[in-house]
Amino acid sequence: MTRAISLHDVSKTYTRGVRVVDRLSLDIAPGEFLVLLGPSGCGKSTVLRMIAGLEEITEGQLLLDGEYANDLLPADRRMAMVFQNFALYPNMTSRGNIGFPLRIEAPGEDPSPRVDATARMLGIEDLLDRLPGQLSGGERQRVAMGRAIARHPSAFLMDEPLSNLDAKLRNHLRAEIAALTRQLGVTTVYVTHDQAEAMSLGDRVAVMRGGVLQQVGTPRSVYALPRNVFVAAFIGTPRINLLRGLVRAPLDGAMTISLGKQYLRLPEPLCLDHQLLRVQQGREVIVGLRSEAVRLAKPADARPGEVAISGLVEHVEFQGHEVLVHFNTGSRPALVPELEAPRPTAPTDRRRRREGTVLNRFRERAGALRAGPVVVLDDPTDPAPEPAPADGRLPGDLVVRTTPDIDLRRGMHVPLLVDIAHLFVFDQHGERISPAPARLPDLDE
Repeated sequence: MTRAISLHDVSKTYTRGVRVVDRLSLDIAPGEFLVLLGPSGCGKSTVLRMIAGLEEITEGQLLLDGEYANDLLPADRRMAMVFQNFALYPNMTSRGNIGFPLRIEAPGEDPSPRVDATARMLGIEDLLDRLPGQLSGGERQRVAMGRAIARHPSAFLMDEPLSNLDAKLRNHLRAEIAALTRQLGVTTVYVTHDQAEAMSLGDRVAVMRGGVLQQVGTPRSVYALPRNVFVAAFIGTPRINLLRGLVRAPLDGAMTISLGKQYLRLPEPLCLDHQLLRVQQGREVIVGLRSEAVRLAKPADARPGEVAISGLVEHVEFQGHEVLVHFNTGSRPALVPELEAPRPTAPTDRRRRREGTVLNRFRERAGALRAGPVVVLDDPTDPAPEPAPADGRLPGDLVVRTTPDIDLRRGMHVPLLVDIAHLFVFDQHGERISPAPARLPDLDE
């Protein structure tokens, strides 16, 4: 029997005042596959452990099938957890590991029939007599999943179960997990920092940042209408292009968004979303463009709703089935602190260093993640030089996806067309202002 899980204003604060989860509310329907997604340290594993009963809830309520469950023992919650590091007993065979929880739950019963049935489901019958040390990483993860499945739990709780595996095996086991959970129909809460896993597995995705829930929705709706810059940057491959712009809305002329050396002219007549941008006149905003919103073409080939810009080729990534081209358009990128901003410089004063204990630094960082800005924007009047690329980032400010048959080389000047219908605009705090927040995505288009 599967079950519903509800979290109402749940918070987790450790003994020294460090709050890692802040007033999180979430309803998970029976049989739903929900993915908790976010960067390391955002509190997603803590939420999973509170659901399992391995962490005490500081504030708020956990309801299981509508019943208060904060004080319910982990063994009484009828949930099975799959851990990142497999957590197998090294001195037990696969059969022993799968059957161990069954022997604990029903000491007088023979677990063999359920162990064999689970092994057949996972295709590991020939591994039952091997020790964990004799298994590969993928085989050990299948045994760990078998231990959870054999219990016939009311919910699966999976804490980054694939992160220790190589990319090819991750993709294979990802498909197996999706098929198994659909077949069993059991409520599943899955924690990951990999947005590709989240988008391919989840019925819904819950994006977290600094202990705070940012957005919940289907993978398609979260991708189509991210609530803020953090969600937009975290969801999607390659990452969304985030450019700093300035809104120009003269009463007697066309509305434009200046991107530094170039500008986007919004097509007339203005749609409702773009009309609402008039209140941003003279203000700096963040322009979001996914790689598929820009194509390589001449201005004469523009379709309705497309506007022309140009870019200088800085780097070409050949992916086989596609090519990612990094352009320099003369724009300044907006930085998302948790994803790409450089670490703050350590204080040079000796006394400040002594006072800045590890605990205080952690508390300050946790507070910044919860309440700090989603993006980093300098004073628009400051004529600072363009920032150097963050660590690990390739040069250029605009990444465009194109076909592999186009021959591009570094230094080429290329005309580009931007589809304004796929334009995102965020305010200085990183909140989406266009398309308007009240609008729902038309996923049937």
